[in-house]
Amino acid sequence: MGFHDFSSPYDWSRIAQYKERAREVADGMIDLSIGSPVDDVPDAVRAALADASGAANAYGYPATVGTAELRAAIHEWFRECRDVELSNIGADVVPTVGSKEAVAMMASLLHLGEGDVVVQPRVSYPTYEIGTQVAGARVYKVDDVADVASWKDVPGVKAVWVNSPNNPTGATLDAAQLRAIVDAARAVGAVVLSDECYAMMTWDDDADGEDDAEGLVGSPCALRADVCGGDARGVLVLYSLSKQSNMAGYRTALIAGDDAIVHDMTNMRKQLGLIVPGPVQAAMTAGLRATDEVRLQHNRYAARLRALVEGLRAYGYDAAMPQGALYVWVRAKSGDCWQDMEDLASLGIIASPGEFYGDGAYLRFSVTVSDEDIAAAVARLRVGGAR
Repeated sequence: MGFHDFSSPYDWSRIAQYKERAREVADGMIDLSIGSPVDDVPDAVRAALADASGAANAYGYPATVGTAELRAAIHEWFRECRDVELSNIGADVVPTVGSKEAVAMMASLLHLGEGDVVVQPRVSYPTYEIGTQVAGARVYKVDDVADVASWKDVPGVKAVWVNSPNNPTGATLDAAQLRAIVDAARAVGAVVLSDECYAMMTWDDDADGEDDAEGLVGSPCALRADVCGGDARGVLVLYSLSKQSNMAGYRTALIAGDDAIVHDMTNMRKQLGLIVPGPVQAAMTAGLRATDEVRLQHNRYAARLRALVEGLRAYGYDAAMPQGALYVWVRAKSGDCWQDMEDLASLGIIASPGEFYGDGAYLRFSVTVSDEDIAAAVARLRVGGAR
């Protein structure tokens, strides 16, 4: 049947007119719309990429499953950062060419199609819906995936998307909520697809500005023993190095979970050529082990979020520190995201319209910009709020 058509409001060309207006403001545009990192890639990652650029894994074909060193690093990372021993729960891993590719291809790689239903949060990353549509399956949106009663009796459910911390809202699920989702999905023969790309970017609402100097506490992992019952059956986790290590352009991510499903996906990926380049596999290995740099990046984002929240409050938004992820999700002052986009453009500030993510009454502000841009945006918001 091939790829099916899709429809989505997620089209960045729709905000071009607001960017044009923002660029006309004195000192130019500050773009808080897209979550593309601006900070330096860790030195260890860059060195690993350079060192591997002439290795056998560069001039020869790389392995779809990843090098032995990369696979070891993934297992170490899950053990040390996610409290998961993959080898004990029947889990396998495969690196992916960024997380978006993995999300967009997920329903297809699960062999879903006509008559199959994929559950997802109503407010969420748009590619969940696009990937389901491309596979020819049906999207079923719910306000809260943790409310399992809202979807467990829907005929044909074959997969359930979970995103904790959530993009765009920042909301996180606790272990009990994740366990209820896993149990309900298993009861109906569905696969849990846990997008944990922001797992190491969690925040404390009561923080006084001092971040944890010893380690990072991430959101619960769907493969943790108290969530999956010590068995990876029917559970897949996605993770990305794009935000934790500023490696969006490297396209480094992974799928981990149910070994039978991962094995099937790996064979399919091999034939489709969905393979992480050899030198990038070396860079990914270094990124997974560069925990000190991840901690520094975590603290940068925490400081930027706190500053932006204060600026948005000064402007009149009911803004609060998110539980996780890199965005502030606020209700539009006008009640309509597009009107607020126009008002903000007059200050030279660009946000993301909530319609992209499923709710046109909200906006998303990203902190994947420099400290200087955050400070400038806050200053403009304070001026705008005083008018």
